[in-house]
Amino acid sequence: MSIRKKEDPRAIRSKNMFKQAALSLLVEEPSISQVTVQKVADRAELNRATFYLHYVDINDLMTKVTNEMFDELSIKLEPLVQSEILDNEEDLTRFLDYIYENRKLFAVLFEHKNYESRLFNLFKHLIETRRNKAQITRGLPDHLVSIEILTSSIIGVIMWWIREGIHFSSEHIANQISMIYKKSPIS
Repeated sequence: MSIRKKEDPRAIRSKNMFKQAALSLLVEEPSISQVTVQKVADRAELNRATFYLHYVDINDLMTKVTNEMFDELSIKLEPLVQSEILDNEEDLTRFLDYIYENRKLFAVLFEHKNYESRLFNLFKHLIETRRNKAQITRGLPDHLVSIEILTSSIIGVIMWWIREGIHFSSEHIANQISMIYKKSPIS
């Protein structure tokens, strides 16, 4: 039986300060390569030695920050995966609200192929799960749009929204995505 040691509140606070500093720098300067340990430490008003107590390097920090964001995205998508309502715009709107609140950071992250791929895989899992549920409960025709094309369409809408169409509300985008669902039987 292993006893898990409680993390020091000062360490938690320092890590949060470094994460917030890195995020604010990314919003100002969208190039991840321009974010340095010194810039993050200066923004967090902590020193580099403290940074290295918690992270190996800037890539380690960025990996942890993005992993946390994608964990949060997964949590926000889970109600859609579990929902019995086929066109659940309310849960989709909550998910899109999270993206809207973090839109500047997502716009930066989506410039990098691996982050776009992670979002693609999250939605692909959602669509596969819902399609499988629908197949079991009511049967689906054989002429379905491929999951990859449907996922790409939805990701395309979200990425366009973040980059160009942010003046549209989360509710409007949820409605547009639901229309894609309805036109192509997936759920």
